Amino acid sequence: MNQTPAIDHEAPTTPTGESAPAVSAVTLRNVSKDYQRGKITVPVLRNFDLEVGEGEFVAFMGASGSGKSTLLNLIGGLDRASAGSIEVAGENIGRFDRAQLARWRARSVGFIFQFYNLLPALTAAQNVELPLLIHSLPASERARRVANALQLMDLTHRAQHKPSELSGGQQQRVAIARALITDPKVLMCDEPTGDLDRESGENIMEILHRLNRQRGKTVLMATHDRDSAESAHRIVHFTKPDYR
Repeated sequence: MNQTPAIDHEAPTTPTGESAPAVSAVTLRNVSKDYQRGKITVPVLRNFDLEVGEGEFVAFMGASGSGKSTLLNLIGGLDRASAGSIEVAGENIGRFDRAQLARWRARSVGFIFQFYNLLPALTAAQNVELPLLIHSLPASERARRVANALQLMDLTHRAQHKPSELSGGQQQRVAIARALITDPKVLMCDEPTGDLDRESGENIMEILHRLNRQRGKTVLMATHDRDSAESAHRIVHFTKPDYR
């Protein structure tokens, strides 16, 4: 019999013991997601509920294939749920058509991936600018925002360098700058330290926590790293389902 992943929500408290925020940034109700493998339907999530407060930092932990990245993709509008409702920043994204979803995604969420997803032919500044190109902004405003984002990541001196000329940690900071360029409400982080050495990974986590504390960004992070997860306000554990 198919089973849905077991989900264990740890107590929603901050590292200082404060209560989790009361205003919701993300609300999932009875969300299910299936994938088709030929004629076989593979359930990944079943009747999943989740509430994330504004300004909360939530870590998703579990084995590969347990549904962590699937959940991020659903919340971020990169994929659609098979059933249930998903609200992000007060909007039910399941009601959007493809064009509406793309516009919403461009302004409301920022994505940070394990392998950076930078375009190798573009400079750091050009990579950061990419999300702005679909907006009706003058070149001078785009340049101002890019300069501010790179300065925030301490990368002004690397603006004209291409990804191959940057370290892994610097590439991930470029990716974070790109994720921030539209001032999104929610940051979606899929194994953001998974391709980095310990020192670079700790630096990236410090940046994410600073964005959470000082800029009020809601952060959702899938990770295998226990230390990174334990620095979050809350951990949601995923157990890989048994499809036998």
